[in-house]
Amino acid sequence: MRILAICGSLRAASKNSSLLRALAEIEPAIVLYEGICNLPHFNSDVDDAGAPVSVVEFREQLRAADIVLISSPEYAHGVPGVLKNALDWVVGSGELIDKPVVLLNASPASKFVASQLTETLTVMSARVARVTTISLAGRSVSDEEVCAELGALLDDLRSIHSTARSS
Repeated sequence: MRILAICGSLRAASKNSSLLRALAEIEPAIVLYEGICNLPHFNSDVDDAGAPVSVVEFREQLRAADIVLISSPEYAHGVPGVLKNALDWVVGSGELIDKPVVLLNASPASKFVASQLTETLTVMSARVARVTTISLAGRSVSDEEVCAELGALLDDLRSIHSTARSS
């Protein structure tokens, strides 16, 4: 099983990044994609002429993943621009077709990002397998309850992988 974890935030102290790092420490099958800041602004003319190396590498990592895990904050009631840009680079290339995707958020105050990502991913023919929030409000990733929630998420990821393999 290979899970590609993508954070929709560029902040060094991002709670969503903290969740992904904690999951990667527990589960070696999780690979953190840390090149989102290196993707240029999407331009189909550039893509038609030959995708930049950073885009080619991103697409290769998506292709190699059995599951994609996206942990994203919500900015101005929407998807952060850096994450939307990353998704725009793979709309036409097909890496997410039939790929199970799990959406994670670190804040219960986020009301719109999950539905917007679900809409975008569905149009891209990805299979949104789970949407969840693990609140870090006033808690750390080492908090006992947070650890239990991370463990439950890992169990779900394994189940999603098993189901995807058998279908």
